[in-house]
Amino acid sequence: CEHGGMNEMLANVYAITGEKKYLNHSYKFHHKAILDSLANRKDILPGKHSNTQIPKIIGSARRFELTGSESDRVTADFFWNTMIYNHTYAMGGNSDSEHLGQPGKLNERLSDNTAETCNTYNMLKLTRHLFCWQPDGAIADYYERALYNHILASQNPADGMMCYFLPLRRGGKKDYSDKFNSFWCCVGSGIENHVKYGESIYYQGADGSLFINLFIPSELSWKEKKISIKQETDFPKSNTTRFTLSSEKPVKMKMKIRNPWWSKDRAKFLLNGKEIKGEKSDNGYWVITRTWKNGDQLEATFELNIYSESMPDNSNRVALLYGPLVLAGELGQEEPDPIYGVPVLLTDNRKVSDWAKPGGDRPLHFTTKGVGEPTDISLVPLYEMTGQRYNVYWDYFTPAGWVKQKTEYEADKLKQKKVDDQTVDYMRIGEMQPEREHNVLSEKSFTGESNARTWRDAREDGFFSFDIKVDDTHENILRCTYWGSDGGNLNFDILVNGATIATQEIHQNWPNRFFDLEYPIPAELVKDKSKITVKFQPHPEKRVARLFGARVVRK
Repeated sequence: CEHGGMNEMLANVYAITGEKKYLNHSYKFHHKAILDSLANRKDILPGKHSNTQIPKIIGSARRFELTGSESDRVTADFFWNTMIYNHTYAMGGNSDSEHLGQPGKLNERLSDNTAETCNTYNMLKLTRHLFCWQPDGAIADYYERALYNHILASQNPADGMMCYFLPLRRGGKKDYSDKFNSFWCCVGSGIENHVKYGESIYYQGADGSLFINLFIPSELSWKEKKISIKQETDFPKSNTTRFTLSSEKPVKMKMKIRNPWWSKDRAKFLLNGKEIKGEKSDNGYWVITRTWKNGDQLEATFELNIYSESMPDNSNRVALLYGPLVLAGELGQEEPDPIYGVPVLLTDNRKVSDWAKPGGDRPLHFTTKGVGEPTDISLVPLYEMTGQRYNVYWDYFTPAGWVKQKTEYEADKLKQKKVDDQTVDYMRIGEMQPEREHNVLSEKSFTGESNARTWRDAREDGFFSFDIKVDDTHENILRCTYWGSDGGNLNFDILVNGATIATQEIHQNWPNRFFDLEYPIPAELVKDKSKITVKFQPHPEKRVARLFGARVVRK
């Protein structure tokens, strides 16, 4: 399970004590199947549990710092780039139902269980290691993106409670912990998250320079140089930040201010009220070099614009951003209608600033003008969205394309809505927490990942079972998901409360894709019951096929 932090902890004990045995112990927690593959630049992440892996890589990063191991360095660097560019949503988080999918395939992975907050807590921790090895504006860009759009967005400002997931489903809603009945992993890391906004604003360069990565009101006390620097800003409501230096005597120093991706190389600098030029570095910073004196004030102004970012696998599904901020559309308190409740963008014009304008007196609030179908959209930063339903990823259609796609688009939404409405309970088989919640029991049963989904099977003389909810006021159907290319000795019974309801053989029923089979549950087996026990048991010398999911639906 999630043992990942052990290698880092033991490496840190070695750093504190100098005793080599602790470093040696850290390798006892070196998961070769994952870490050795990454060291060879092989992406083995699809289907894996995301937050099980990230702490392992943090441990590799820490060992590189202590030993200089090139393998550990490559592991951390390759993993970070793979996660950021292949598995990360616009708001900086990753994973759906805690698991990673195929690289660059995010379009169909939008649910109520996207972006586990612990994952981003750990990704920021890993990011700090990588930045210290080789300062780069692109690394700091990710840090800002994830900080504002996931970490800040994961806490309810009214009472301090925190999110496990940050939903990206159309019409999703944040669910927060409560004070006495929930203490998830993301509450534990969340307690740390929200006292660390002062972290990573400033870094000391190896040459004595000052890196300024984040535009957050703060005061830096730099004892070695005997200076302090006060940063004053209302960012992101304002596009300007001001630095005031206090020093006992003049100090020659390079001040390196991040050149953020969202300003597109457009920045203006005023030194004590007079415009100066900044030198643009090749690692993503504006560099101001001078002998700084007591009372010097440097003002930096960046260009802030509204724009879109597409899904990597669907250019017509976009998130809208203002500077570094992901904007969410306000949808109200109620679950939106499956067809008309979540608008689409209907326009030939992809220049967002032409049709999304600042809205009224609310800072960072925008309203679309004439492009929302069936209604225009009110947009606010995702971190401000607390008590209502919202949407982040919008479907783009040209007027001509909308006419062609409307029938299919609405039918798909109705089909999914029908499945959701009919579902009494859904079992995500092969995943740790859902299996605990559904009381999974098994013998000679194995789990794994395939095609970016988890599964469970049972071998000869084995079985597995789980509890699942039913609705005794309706006819109930057990709907099971299998992989269509599986075959060979797959013959098994499905039992409910000890009674066989079906015998199933699987033999390449639907090659290269998932498919569902339905099994009616006799009424007498659910009468006066709120849940049942479902058991999968192979015939003699046979096996149970890999099961990729199960749900009970009302007929």
